Amino acid sequence: MSNSALTEVIKLPRTSESENLKKIRHTTSHVMAMAVQKLYPNAQVTIGPWTENGFYYDFDLSEPLTEKDLKTIKKEMIKIINRKLPVIREVVSREEAQTRIKSINEPYKLEILDSIKDDTITIYHLAEEWWDLCAGPHVDSTADLNPKAIELESIAGAYWRGDANNKQLQRLYGTAWETPEQLEEYKRRKEEALKRDHRKLGKELGLFIFADPVGPGLPLWTPKGTLIRSTLEDFLKKEQTKRGYLQVVTPHIGRIDLFKISGHWQNYKEDMFPMMADNFEEAEKEVGFVLKPMNCPFHIQIYKSELRSYRELPMRLAEFGTVYRYEQSGELGGLTRVRGFTVDDSHLFVTPEQLESEFFSVVELILSVFKSLQLKNFKARLSFRDPNSDKYIGGDEVWEKAQNAIRNAVQHLDMDYFEAEGEAAFYGPKLDFIFQDALEREWQLGTVQVDYNLPERFDLEYTAPDGTRQRPIMIHRAPFGSLERLIGILIEEYAGDFPLWLAPVQVRLMPVNDDFSGYCQEVCQKMLLAGIRAEVDNSNERLGKMIRNGEKQKIPVMAVVGGNEVENNTLNIRTRASGELGAISVLEVIEKISTAITNHGNF
Repeated sequence: MSNSALTEVIKLPRTSESENLKKIRHTTSHVMAMAVQKLYPNAQVTIGPWTENGFYYDFDLSEPLTEKDLKTIKKEMIKIINRKLPVIREVVSREEAQTRIKSINEPYKLEILDSIKDDTITIYHLAEEWWDLCAGPHVDSTADLNPKAIELESIAGAYWRGDANNKQLQRLYGTAWETPEQLEEYKRRKEEALKRDHRKLGKELGLFIFADPVGPGLPLWTPKGTLIRSTLEDFLKKEQTKRGYLQVVTPHIGRIDLFKISGHWQNYKEDMFPMMADNFEEAEKEVGFVLKPMNCPFHIQIYKSELRSYRELPMRLAEFGTVYRYEQSGELGGLTRVRGFTVDDSHLFVTPEQLESEFFSVVELILSVFKSLQLKNFKARLSFRDPNSDKYIGGDEVWEKAQNAIRNAVQHLDMDYFEAEGEAAFYGPKLDFIFQDALEREWQLGTVQVDYNLPERFDLEYTAPDGTRQRPIMIHRAPFGSLERLIGILIEEYAGDFPLWLAPVQVRLMPVNDDFSGYCQEVCQKMLLAGIRAEVDNSNERLGKMIRNGEKQKIPVMAVVGGNEVENNTLNIRTRASGELGAISVLEVIEKISTAITNHGNF
């Protein structure tokens, strides 16, 4: 048997991709809830849905659970599973469901029942011993669950209905799979994810910090982290300049009226920071300022500052604009979910005739950015509106025009895509790029949006060739998305080992003793003048320790300097990509590194 057969990759489908896994995880969550209520009779259950990799259940318990309690609950679950209890579906009336819930004194279930629109209520039983309101699906019997493919993972706090004003519950997370082999692969990937965790690596590599006096979700960038940000910004600005983008800068706050016109205040208010008003009376009248959650209304004002001619279009305004969104504290997660972040935002104002070609150009830019970042495994999501929802602004006609424009574009480009109803922004549909990392986790990065609504709401115009006033169309686009999220994802994708052009320190010179420090400083200065981020290790450690430290800090190129190197004007080079390369002249090293940086390659 070949090694490839022995090491065959085990596929881990998401719950949404497997009806069988959906049944397994839904039923396992019920088994867990039954076990908890057997062990803690006063526990009250709330909701227990499946997630893409497992399930959870929220409980109202008088005492906090610990990690030790998870083992006890797991043992009770195994007992329930081994009893091979049938899973029975029952349909009851709303009145009957109310009567049963009141008889067991479960007030949370009454609230859940009130939120169910259909008058036909389904209940799932584990034999005649336990039941819950549930839409399903479930397996036929607990005998269909493999206890060796189940794991209880963690305990967390969660407010009832996600509202911080409600009672805090205890959330138990678990996972369940079809086979023990799948569970082992899932656990292996979790361990690998911990090693790659950008919060851990970011601290070890000295890239960013969070500080309690500043506040949660507000990262502080160190010099090394700022170098990565600046390198990414400079790279994209250069690419944008080639394509005719115009750089702008806008404020961090704006009048509330601006966001009322855009619709953000009405449709996005809960995600915005509270209003700043001079006094109570102004606050009551909603007169004041807010931190901006989006850059688009500001770019619109620049466009609108004078009447534009068709000859000026397309107008492409670009900004690395910092925005602020009031994420709940429980939703924050390192750099991937923060309260203040910088978007590589651009807004294109185009004529109807220019829409298709400009859309294609934006997609081409995003694809070239991904190529430079070595991000290959992605697909396109067409994020459309849910026609049954009232959260969107604008009429059906403009939505159909915008959605068709995006669909036609991706079909013309022969892109791998899928449609997601309900994922659109409130003002327009989107083409989102969903990246799958080395651990098969999915992240949204670049986005492109076609917008007919904001030009209408802000009464934007341009003078057409025939002298009439016409309405432009807007394209919103962000190849990186959030710089913070992008860097967090890159740290984990590269496991902290950045490609040469992005590494905050590209070369470290290591003198074998102090006699050669002067030579290292001279070479370092030449590299700095050539645009290479170089430094000298003046730690006075033994050479082996200096090399280990360089490897730990993931320096792409290390140069050892001793007597031979000084005498021959060379450097003894070792790289993380190729290992030891031996003695190379200083001039050749500088030329090769400069070329590799320019081409986004390795030395």
